Amino acid sequence: MKKKAKTKEDEHVEFSVYLLQTLLPHLRLLDEEQMIENETEAKIQGISISELRVKDAVYSKDERVYCDNCKTSIFDYHRSCTLCTFDLCLICCRELRSGQLLGEEVVNKRVNETESNDVAEPVVREWSRFGWHAESNGRIPCPKVSDECNHGFLELRTMLGQNFITDLLCKANELAQRHELGTLDNFCTCSRLDRKTDVRYHGMRKAASRAYSSDNYLYCPRAVQPQDEDLGHFRWHWKNGEPVIVSHAIDSTSGLSWEPSVMSRALCQIAKSTHPQHLDMKAIDCLDLCEVQIKIEEFFTGYKEGRVDCLGRPRMLKLKDWPSTNLLEECLPRHCAEFISSLPFKEYTDPFGGCFNLAAKLPEECLKPDLGPKTYIAYGFPHELGRGDSVTKLHCDMSDAVNVLTHIAEVKLEAKYLTGIENLKEKQLEQEQRELLSVGSDGSDGAVWDIFRRQDVPKLQEYLRKHFREFRHIHCRPLKQVIHPIHDQTFYLTVEHKRKLKEEYGIEPWTFIQKLGEAVFIPAGCPHQVRNLKSCNKVAMDFVSPESVGECFGLTEEFRTLPINHGCAEDKLEVKKMTIYAMQDVIRKLERARLADKGPVKV
Repeated sequence: MKKKAKTKEDEHVEFSVYLLQTLLPHLRLLDEEQMIENETEAKIQGISISELRVKDAVYSKDERVYCDNCKTSIFDYHRSCTLCTFDLCLICCRELRSGQLLGEEVVNKRVNETESNDVAEPVVREWSRFGWHAESNGRIPCPKVSDECNHGFLELRTMLGQNFITDLLCKANELAQRHELGTLDNFCTCSRLDRKTDVRYHGMRKAASRAYSSDNYLYCPRAVQPQDEDLGHFRWHWKNGEPVIVSHAIDSTSGLSWEPSVMSRALCQIAKSTHPQHLDMKAIDCLDLCEVQIKIEEFFTGYKEGRVDCLGRPRMLKLKDWPSTNLLEECLPRHCAEFISSLPFKEYTDPFGGCFNLAAKLPEECLKPDLGPKTYIAYGFPHELGRGDSVTKLHCDMSDAVNVLTHIAEVKLEAKYLTGIENLKEKQLEQEQRELLSVGSDGSDGAVWDIFRRQDVPKLQEYLRKHFREFRHIHCRPLKQVIHPIHDQTFYLTVEHKRKLKEEYGIEPWTFIQKLGEAVFIPAGCPHQVRNLKSCNKVAMDFVSPESVGECFGLTEEFRTLPINHGCAEDKLEVKKMTIYAMQDVIRKLERARLADKGPVKV
């Protein structure tokens, strides 16, 4: 599993030049940010920039350092208190000096996950921002007042070295001049498809009906025997922020069973001896979104045979991130290895050696983010119930992701239960005016996906803020408040809401059915939601592509402005750190190629 894919030396150079071209603008922004802070620090000290010496921060490479104000990760320059452990990122420093420090001082927090979102208690920081401001010369006092710290100030410090990023940028600029950086093609043949085209023979799938739009079709290649041009084709669609669906992703694997009963037996055998607590598991009831305790065997029996509640309607349960990433590799190493080996476009998805996966560029000694693989096992039902559907609510990942449907099971409910479902549905339609979605009966159908374009996010957020009281969440109660329409992960747009969204704002998502064995690639920054049509076992892996770095930077900024106790407020990805180490790797490879007397490469 951990064997790195072989790449020709010429491809190494070509790929490195592409990374150089893509990452260079982001490296320039990081350097500019530090140069501004250097100027401010020199002004504070009353010296010239050439005289400035920035102190090295004391930290361990296997720990993650966060800003104490916004919870974003700190990768290099920051300010630390001279008397205590308070750290502040450069963005917060800039905002504080301009009098526009973002984030809330006091926010509401649910008492626990089973409480409705209108039951709250105040959460206050351990220190107060009241009256906290920078001095006229830019110097920032520490906001914490305690026995440990009294009238300390924040001193500029570096984790990588004072000139590390500047030196890296100088080398990158030199290499950019040596290798002629051009522009990628701004179109591909499939973008010219129209409604009369038979997309089956063009590796495309229609997923939207937007007027005057060239992106209604999604690229859908086969994983079996990929052609050399497939990577370039994938890259073209990917850089435009379009999802990609790869069919037959698990056809070339060893055929290891992903049937939950097989996985549960293996887990139970190990759990009895090493992890007894995993014989019981926590599941989420999709009707009220509350946790329930259930035996492994009971859950997977319901996965195959179905469960109904006291009203006779399907009871939808789901597991998330179970088993955890480390346990998946520990308890089911063959499944973990087979999943990674099945991933298409390994240049992007290989977690150990993918040349376009920035997460693979982090040094061994660095603490790495948990990018998977993760399992998503849940029940499903072919009709949209309106309430209690087996869904993953609308959300937006900070990184790119690939999601593979490895197993499905169709549950056959008795006729008496189906009649009860129709009766309940009619009552809900009277109350909420929702309609039923009937999906095709293809035996390989697994889940319905809705993925929104990045450029449609503002209108999507506006619609959700306007209609939020029509949605339900914890305990199936109507929403009372919205902090962030997407990052709250409290919305699922039914067919009726998607119709209204298009009618009122003129936008629609890409909508398609994920079939057994298909891998769905979701670009960072694309809000998406999923509803299971059958019981599904999906396995997902996150990665960070160079094309999405700018989007990841923007999402990091969005998350840092959320309230301090928001589930998405903490920056666990550290994409800026990845960018630095990826560029360092690029420079090392291109300099090695130059020493080997390889000629310049033109992109």
